[in-house]
Amino acid sequence: MELTMQKKVVLGLQHTVAMFGATILVPLITGLNASVALLAAGIGTLLFHLITKRMVPVFLGSSFAFIPPILSARADGYSWEAVGGGIVGAALVYVIVSIVITFIGPDLITRIFPPIVTGPIIVVIGMTLAPVAISSARTEWWLAIVSVLATIIAAIYFKGVFKMLPILTGFAVGYFLAIVTGNVNFDVVGAADWVGLPDFTFGLGDIQWGAIVLIAPIAFVTMIEHVGDIIANGRVVGKDFLEDPGLNRTLLGDGVATLFAGLVGGPPNTTYSENTGVLAVTRVYDPFILRIGAVFAICLGLIPKLAAILQTVPGAVLGGLEIILFGMIASVGLRTLVEGGVDFKRSRNMIVAGVILVFGLGVGAFEQVVTLLGGVEGYVSIVRIGDVTVSGLALAAIAGVVANLILPMDTADVEVAMPSETKSS
Repeated sequence: MELTMQKKVVLGLQHTVAMFGATILVPLITGLNASVALLAAGIGTLLFHLITKRMVPVFLGSSFAFIPPILSARADGYSWEAVGGGIVGAALVYVIVSIVITFIGPDLITRIFPPIVTGPIIVVIGMTLAPVAISSARTEWWLAIVSVLATIIAAIYFKGVFKMLPILTGFAVGYFLAIVTGNVNFDVVGAADWVGLPDFTFGLGDIQWGAIVLIAPIAFVTMIEHVGDIIANGRVVGKDFLEDPGLNRTLLGDGVATLFAGLVGGPPNTTYSENTGVLAVTRVYDPFILRIGAVFAICLGLIPKLAAILQTVPGAVLGGLEIILFGMIASVGLRTLVEGGVDFKRSRNMIVAGVILVFGLGVGAFEQVVTLLGGVEGYVSIVRIGDVTVSGLALAAIAGVVANLILPMDTADVEVAMPSETKSS
């Protein structure tokens, strides 16, 4: 069925709505500019489509995996320009790996990052962020609980496309009640312009290797998320995007989008499963519609008054959403272990997972405090090795990869440690 342009525009707007809640939540948590995040997501999506030959119906948005290292970098005194440099470093990791894959194929990624490594790392991401969620929620517990309940109801009981938007629903309900009860101050909104460029923070203005070491290694974690999203997207559409246009191109597209975000002061980008869900519901797979959605995101990024409104959101409302989101991130890690068929009866698998969990959750330097939205204080997990500061997440990833590579495994262990796609190839 041929769609009219009007219908395509409506479907594109729907994709923008699907990515909006999660995309703005990352800058609101970290302190980055929400308008820049929307602009970077829209332009990043267009760059991704250009690099992948305009054939992959994917939308890019802010990555939650980078929240811990960004908070850690800020807590350790690095400027926003230095944080941008770290994000640029993460983008270059993507670019380098995509070049390597062009010559040797994608097997290297799945061998270095099998489910026994990626599953616990994803769990660490969610659990590391848990104190941030509680710190925000406890400023006004009733608002946080209302936001949690609204999100759960939307996720469980809503139907169709609305089932794809639980975060946006929880955000809207919590924010509305905050306004009604006088918990929102709109002074900053009145002073903002309707149209204008956001406040860019240029990522190459203050190169600090310490910030790069904190942030860039997380790209290896999000690459695995990227592979899973591209596989899932291809299954919904009925095509093998790892074959054509190829994993090297999709990784390069993700990396270039993140490079742009880092250069202008936005959060790193990643492929969004929320929009793949919209594809599954609507059964309209035309990549051009995703590009229409990207243009809408760019337009939203050019409305300073919208950014000002987002600044008025109470920390407790965000805290409620964070409780759901960060818990779901940890749950995705557990699901990765289950779907990967990891056998915890085997000692090596228990050791690899245990090393990751202990390094990731046990190295917290609780004297490192970061100020969140509304002046709320939250703790971040970092450790110093000489003059270098490393996030607990990066240390956990390094320890897990090394442990998985050096610990001996028999044939049975190989079977349970590799992704199903690798085993069948």
